Amino acid sequence: MRAGSSLRERAIRLLAQREHSRAELERKLAPHGSAQEIEETVDRMTELGLLSDQRFAEAWVRSHAARFGTARLRHDLAQRGVARELIDAALNEVCPEDDLDRARAVWRSRFGQPPADLRERAKQGRFLQARGFAPGVIARLLREVGDEPA
Repeated sequence: MRAGSSLRERAIRLLAQREHSRAELERKLAPHGSAQEIEETVDRMTELGLLSDQRFAEAWVRSHAARFGTARLRHDLAQRGVARELIDAALNEVCPEDDLDRARAVWRSRFGQPPADLRERAKQGRFLQARGFAPGVIARLLREVGDEPA
C-alpha cells in the first residue's frame, strides 16, 4: 500500500508545480510504479479534479500563444497527448484572434524593420515558420511590412 501512497504523493507534487496532461503525468510516474498503479493513480487525480487535459491545454495555449502560431501550438499539445477536440477547444477559447495578429506581434518584437533584401526576407520568413505560422500568414505579413514607408 505504501508504494501507491508514494505514487499519489509524487503525482500531487508534480501537479502542484504546474498543469500536466494525462499522458505527461503517466510518463513521469512510469519509473515509479506498475502500469496498473499508475493508471489507478492518474484516474484518481482526474476524479479529484487535480488533473484535466482541458485545463492543461488552455493553460498551455495561454502561456505560449503570444510567441507561437496555431500550427506550433497544435503540434506541441498533440505531442503531450492532448486529444484533438480539446486542442481545438483551447485554441478557440484562449486565442480567438487570428494568426496574422499574433504573427505581427512576434515579427515586431523580433525584427521591427522591413527586410532590406531577399536574404533578410527569407530569414524573417524562416523565423516565423519555425514559430508555427502558416506560409500564407507569413507571406501576407511580409508583403504588408514591405509596403510600409521607411
